[in-house]
Amino acid sequence: MLRNLLLAGLVTVGALVVWPGQPSGRLVRIYGDLATADRVAIIVPGADTTVATFDDGTKRPGGAARALLAEAARLAPRERLAVVAWLDYDSPPTLSLSVITSDAALKGARALRRTISELHARTPSPIALLCHSYGSVLCAKAVPGLPVTDLAVFGSPGLDAPSAATLAQPTANAEPARAAISAPTANTPLGMKGGHDTQGATCPQDTHGTTGAQDDQGATGSPGVCGTADLLVSRHKASEEGPQSGATGAAVVPLRIWAGLGESDWVRFVPKVKLGPVGFGADPMNPSFGARVFAVGSGGHSDYFTPGTPSLRNLALIALGHEGEVTS
Repeated sequence: MLRNLLLAGLVTVGALVVWPGQPSGRLVRIYGDLATADRVAIIVPGADTTVATFDDGTKRPGGAARALLAEAARLAPRERLAVVAWLDYDSPPTLSLSVITSDAALKGARALRRTISELHARTPSPIALLCHSYGSVLCAKAVPGLPVTDLAVFGSPGLDAPSAATLAQPTANAEPARAAISAPTANTPLGMKGGHDTQGATCPQDTHGTTGAQDDQGATGSPGVCGTADLLVSRHKASEEGPQSGATGAAVVPLRIWAGLGESDWVRFVPKVKLGPVGFGADPMNPSFGARVFAVGSGGHSDYFTPGTPSLRNLALIALGHEGEVTS
């Protein structure tokens, strides 16, 4: 297996999948039980996120995923949520020219579309995208036509779309993708069985140590992390064309667009304009954009998943599909 990974241009270390030549690496972790989840949420982080900082509290995707899972369990203890902490792109440094262009977002959007395609091959559960800061730019590039029910952007520097309605429109190439997805099969990339996460739920188990088994290098993976290596390996064998739906003739699910901004978030001072390759475009918080604005509270740019905040509560409600309970 290790030889196959090396031939694919990947090196697996425990639950991490690192691309040679990419110092920050890439990492995707699944928290909760994907096999039995009623809903799935994907957290897409912004700038300055690396494998090394992935679990640095709720300001980063790993800690944010755990906080979201705990909040969802508090709000709806009988409902089952799985959370994907997603870093399958080269997050640009905040102090760099790349952070004011869409280059990294465009590349990341293709990877995100493949991830969602593969998740839907494993589970028919609805998927929500929760996208922070520069991650919102990436999600806006990816979302037209994707089989997701909700897109929540927060701390956004702007979106390259004139309105929420534009983002919600299926594209000509991807219109079938937001149709209902057929039930998962046993041979899908995330279709492995066995293992348990830290909450005792059954996780898909691969052979690379992501649920406590040993990988080909003898490393033991992290508990509560399911299917990381197989998910990423299969992704790089997939087509660049985006998700393919197995369902035909199914009804298209409407996409809900949400936007939130903390009272102390410095990104409110970033001009929401796009001049050639620089900048990102429309302010999703502007009433004319047409997003559903949700309450966030007084937090700063990295505080959206802090326990006890209105933002975490509302993001959990969006992830659970309780749109009528979200406060504005």
